[in-house]
Amino acid sequence: MKDKEIVCGFSKLNKDQKLEYISKHFENPADFVSELKSFYHDDPDQQKIFDEFSENTISNFYFPFGIAPNMVIDDNVYHVPMVIEESSVVAAASKSAKFWSDKGGFHTEIISTTKIGQVHFIWHGNIEKLRTLMPDLKDRMLERTASITANMNQRGGGIIDIELVDMTDQIDGYYQLKATFETVDSMGANFINSCLEEFAAELREFFAESPYFKEEERHCEVIMSILSNYTPDCLVKTWVECDVDDLDGIDEELSGEQFAWKFEKAVQIASVDVHRATTHNKGIFNGIDAIALATGNDFRAIEACGHTYAARDGNYRSLTEVKIENGRFIYSLTIPLALGTVGGLTTLHPLAKKSLELLGNPGARDLMRIAASVGLANNFGAIKSLVTKGIQKGHMKMHLLNILNQMGASEEEKDKAKIHFEEEKVSFNAVARFLDKHRNPSEIEKAVYAGK
Repeated sequence: MKDKEIVCGFSKLNKDQKLEYISKHFENPADFVSELKSFYHDDPDQQKIFDEFSENTISNFYFPFGIAPNMVIDDNVYHVPMVIEESSVVAAASKSAKFWSDKGGFHTEIISTTKIGQVHFIWHGNIEKLRTLMPDLKDRMLERTASITANMNQRGGGIIDIELVDMTDQIDGYYQLKATFETVDSMGANFINSCLEEFAAELREFFAESPYFKEEERHCEVIMSILSNYTPDCLVKTWVECDVDDLDGIDEELSGEQFAWKFEKAVQIASVDVHRATTHNKGIFNGIDAIALATGNDFRAIEACGHTYAARDGNYRSLTEVKIENGRFIYSLTIPLALGTVGGLTTLHPLAKKSLELLGNPGARDLMRIAASVGLANNFGAIKSLVTKGIQKGHMKMHLLNILNQMGASEEEKDKAKIHFEEEKVSFNAVARFLDKHRNPSEIEKAVYAGK
């Protein structure tokens, strides 16, 4: 690669000009441009939509679009679309779905769906006076945002409440307007932020115009107005349950009772050890993120919220809980999920639309149920592997094709490798040795292959 230099006005270049500029940083610029153009959509109009999803777009980046079939959730069967590059994630969700399908499947409960936005401001004045005037300020804010909230109100959403939060013990003069919203089937980021910016404008005018404030109280410095991705009241719970005896046979070396005991200990460890909790919860988001991507939702916001929720008592813990009582095994996940099924990529991305159609065009609440259930399915599959055969045996088998592709294996070599590694442990070194032996057989092996 050539030395890079600072470029000015890159965003003002058209797409071909951006490609040409970036290609100069590669040894074979023409090959680079040709390869990136090979990922363009055949339909120029569709490609234009993809280009406009982001900034400085020069190509598309493909990810596998897979299906975890037979997820039974609240007595409904779903074939769940998952966008993820790790095959073992789709396999784990599928296996867990099959295991629980004849045991009642996954059960869910929507606890709440409200979201939060904040106006952060600095003000030095009489807080009791402001508290007294809050009902008037709130009315003015609701009136000011009426045109923004009209359509949302018709759909059953809107602004639920606006409250004053005193944070002056943390930062001198620091207050918040904390607003709660119901955004129905949309994730609602743009709606919430639009409302908040109007709140901020009204707040400044309120201080400047109200006769109740002294001259020194009239200045309000708004620092920022923004939604919070921490939505602890946008909660869904999902769980699976069965008799402990129904777990017999889940592993040939463990009884159902032994498996349940080991499983319980694994979850307890994730509740007290931050290192284990992080990986434990990552296993949940393997499934949730894959559905978020498939349906055009913001997996980054979802993860940030979930991890914050996992640390809500000051210690980062498992998001799941297990109970074994009266001969019953109950495994549950309670997690905040701010999802949308209208607007944004859910409307514009063709596969996001197909994903939602495959799921029966769910509303946001139903998508919360589905995503949480798949997250629990992935986590159950991971814990099951960990407390029985270990994670690597199945994990590496799922990566066999990736390893073979990295090593340039032919289709014939892939077919032979699949057979060979049915009973052998997969590793990079083991695959390399297999290919080397296949490509460079000894004289004795050559004779065997020749039938001598």
